[in-house]
Order: sequence, then structure tokens, then C-alpha cells
Amino acid sequence: MNKNILFALIIFLSSFACFAQNKVNSVRIWAAPEHTRVVFDLKKTPDFNYFSLKPSKPYGHRLVIDFKSTASAVKLAQVANKSKLIKAIRVSKPAQASHYRVVLDLVAALKAQVFALKPTKPYGHRLVIDLQTQAKKDVQVQSHSVIPENRDIIVAIDAGHGGEDPGSIGLRGTHEKKVALEISRRLYKLINKTPGMKAKMIRSGDYYINLHYRSEKARKLKADLLLSIHADAVFNRKPKGASVWILSTRRANSEIGRWLEQKEKHSDLLGGAAQAMGSTDSERYLARTLLDMSMDNSRTVSHGVASQIANHLARVTTMHKRRPVSASLAVLKSPDIPSVLIETGFISNPTEERLLNSPRHQKKLAQAIHKAVLSFYLAHPVPGTYLALGSSTKHHVRSGESLSVIAQRYGVSLTQLKKANRLKKNNLKIGQVLIIPRV
Repeated sequence: MNKNILFALIIFLSSFACFAQNKVNSVRIWAAPEHTRVVFDLKKTPDFNYFSLKPSKPYGHRLVIDFKSTASAVKLAQVANKSKLIKAIRVSKPAQASHYRVVLDLVAALKAQVFALKPTKPYGHRLVIDLQTQAKKDVQVQSHSVIPENRDIIVAIDAGHGGEDPGSIGLRGTHEKKVALEISRRLYKLINKTPGMKAKMIRSGDYYINLHYRSEKARKLKADLLLSIHADAVFNRKPKGASVWILSTRRANSEIGRWLEQKEKHSDLLGGAAQAMGSTDSERYLARTLLDMSMDNSRTVSHGVASQIANHLARVTTMHKRRPVSASLAVLKSPDIPSVLIETGFISNPTEERLLNSPRHQKKLAQAIHKAVLSFYLAHPVPGTYLALGSSTKHHVRSGESLSVIAQRYGVSLTQLKKANRLKKNNLKIGQVLIIPRV
């Protein structure tokens, strides 16, 4: 080969290597009801800049990301996109040949946070884009002093981890986030079939919610109780059994408790960095929360519910700890909402990993938690709720009784009686227990 040609080839290859020092290996889109996360997995630390573009025909609002000295073979058109905020994700011609430009076509002007994350198992280098709708100012002033009468007890169910954060991973590849969501969904259905109680999901799909925002969302849902569902893991395969956790204002005094606290920090690195970075008052919120932990009622209820859950779980599964234990976990730090974290078993234990994957076992766990919560609130009903009224006014349906006859007997309307018991039809079963609302 001619020396000049060989020299030119070497220069060309060297130049190309310089141009493509980094590489985009994959792209993932995590769609949540209130926000969307786009993740670029890269070979090395990304060198990038980004900017927004206003609508100009034929395009609408856009977010443009320029990766410097980067190549990619990812076919963006094939990336699964279930987001309601992103119309399309595509490649565009960059300002410099060595750059890789990606354009996100957006449905509207969105708030965007773009940042890089260092490797943390199971992921390598990442560029993360978090998109959410611009917050609208609420001009209505709501009074928090008025407690509504005749209402359901609201239970917020938090399926741990999600989206970018898989949680613990079992030997068979089982993700904690999936197990937690399956059990949470079963618990949700059981609670919503219970007259006087209503369940709300903190996350209903495979997406991440910041740890501190989980309790904030429970507050927005006006929850009386927050239940956070998880599956435990340690490096040793032998530990097994469920456990129930409540908040400690001090550091955890057990090895498992310290492990959970470290795991929560890892969870924040995997999925929650954007919200933590974007919240200017996050430290003030945490400081206020810790100061407000003197609210005895919340802590008393948390301990009471946790004790019932531990007792009921012991009837259907092995217990790692038979009594509630404590740790300083972010999801438990709401000062005004009783909060309990439930570790349903050790996903790192091969036997329990199989159990946690079993629909039958998931159903048993959900039923035990449901019975425990119902048992607690029947004994300690929240004032102003249907269960508080039902503690003294219940009716057991007898043969020949109709809903209209029962309503007339107690001096309530048919509509009020159906609403109190969440009945869609007028059909009744013998032995069915009805809550009679106060009017």
C-alpha cells in the first residue's frame, strides 16, 4: 500500500476516533402520569448541552440535546414511547460533524431538567431528562380546618422503587419494583371493596417517584395512612421473612435497618436525583419534618397499625422480625400522616424469591395487610368517617330485607346508604354488613 494512502487512512481513523470518543448504547423512556423521564445509557461520562425551541412550522415545542464527540447506532423510532408529553424522539443534523443531536418533539412548553448520573449498579453512565408540565398557580384558597363528615378512611399505597430504580434483584432476576407493585395492586382492590375505606396508589405503573414526594403525594390525596410495600435483600442468601418498619428519629440500631437506609440512598441515586436537585426547599422540608416528629398521634397510629400488620403477616408467612422495628427512612418521614413500610420477604433468599413471584402468596400477603389495617381502624376509627359511625351503627342483612326497607328503617336515603357502602346496585346478600350513615 502506498505510504501516503496509509498515512491518510491513519489520520482519518484517528480523526474519527476523536469525533466519536463516546457512544450512546441505548435509550429508555419512562412515562408517569405527572412526568416523563428519558434516559440515555452511554459508554462514558456525557459531554453535552441542550436548549429549547419554540414552535415554528412544521414543528411545535422542542427540546434539543447535543452530545459532543459522540456516536450512536440506536434507532430512536423503535424506542418504546408511552409518554403523553413526548410526540416523538428523533435525530437531527448537529452544528458540528462530531456531535450527535437528539430532538424531543413535545406536546407543549414543559419544565425540563437535564443532568448526568455516574455509574451505579445495575447502570453505567447516563444522561437523564426529566420532563413535567408547567405548574399552574392555584388561585383558590382551601380551608384545612373543616373536617368533612361521613367520609371513607383513605389509605395511600406506595409500591416501592419503579422505573429507573429496580430495587433489589433476586438470583432469578426478579425485580423488587415488580413484586411491590403486584402486591400493592392486590391490596388496592381489597381495600376498595371494603365499605368505609378507599385506597389510592402512589404509583400505578412502572415509573419512579422521588422518595420525599411519595409522602407529599399521600398528603395531596388526603390520606389517613401511608403503606409502603417492599421486598428485602442482603448479600447473604440465608436471611428470610417479612418485617414491618416505622420511623426512628435516630439512626437504625440494627444491621438490617442500616442496610435499608443505605438502600434508600442508592434508590435516590438510581431514580430520584432530578427531583432532589430541582427542589430548592427540600432541606427545609426535611428539617421541618424532623422537628415536627413530636406529633404523637401520627407515631402512635403508625405503631398500632404496624403491630397489627406484623401479627397478621405472621399467620401467612415467615417473619424476620415479629415486632415493628424502626429506621430513619424518607418515605416514613411525613409528620402528619401515619406511615408504615412493609418488607414482604427477602428477595435475595431463593425460596422467598419464588414465593414473592407467586400470585397465590402475593394474595395472602395482601389479604393479611388488609385485615390488619381494617382491624386497627375498626378498633380505632378516624372521627368523622363511616367506620367511626359504623362502630356503633351496623346492620346485618336478614332474609327478605331490601335496601330501600333498611334505608327507611334508619331514616336515611337510598342514595346515602349506597354511597356509605359503595354499592352500585340494590342487590344484597344475607349476612352482609351495612354501615348506616349519620344524617
